[in-house]
Amino acid sequence: MGKRIQYVDDDKSSVKLLLKLRTPSLAIGLLLGILLSFVTSRFEELLSQEIRIAFFIPFIVYMADAVGTQTENVYVRDLKSGKASFKKYLAKEAALGVILGAISSLVVFIITTLWFNSFKLTLAISLAMFIAIAVAPLVALIVVEIFQLEHSDPAVGSGPIATVIQDTLSILIYGLVASLILL
Repeated sequence: MGKRIQYVDDDKSSVKLLLKLRTPSLAIGLLLGILLSFVTSRFEELLSQEIRIAFFIPFIVYMADAVGTQTENVYVRDLKSGKASFKKYLAKEAALGVILGAISSLVVFIITTLWFNSFKLTLAISLAMFIAIAVAPLVALIVVEIFQLEHSDPAVGSGPIATVIQDTLSILIYGLVASLILL
């Protein structure tokens, strides 16, 4: 039998232990956050030529992160109960990501068309939204699974890591899609 994961209990664990367990993933998140700033800066030309692209950065990043966080929370909860199957989650969450991405991109397509009346801008925003949301559950599952395989409580470390990875991917996806369409 393999090494068991000891899940952290905030009610019973000391602040010192909680700090010790939470700090490493937050430190990694801090470093990856710097990478996120660097990735964003790579799209300076795009942003200077089409400032309206910037209006949707928080929206795309938030939506993708929200979808990934939902996946992460449900999977971590089910891991603790022993009822989770990574393969089943992967299939279902991939389907959910595509469906939620399609719905969100359709809504944003309608809004940006009415707001800006620019097909290229609308296409860039909608397509990036779809891809970022479609990928989000997969990122969340993979990060949680890595923590699980390393015998670490995924509830403690996966959130900050998955968030900054997803945020970076969302910016990268948005910047690349918008650059291909608008530049």
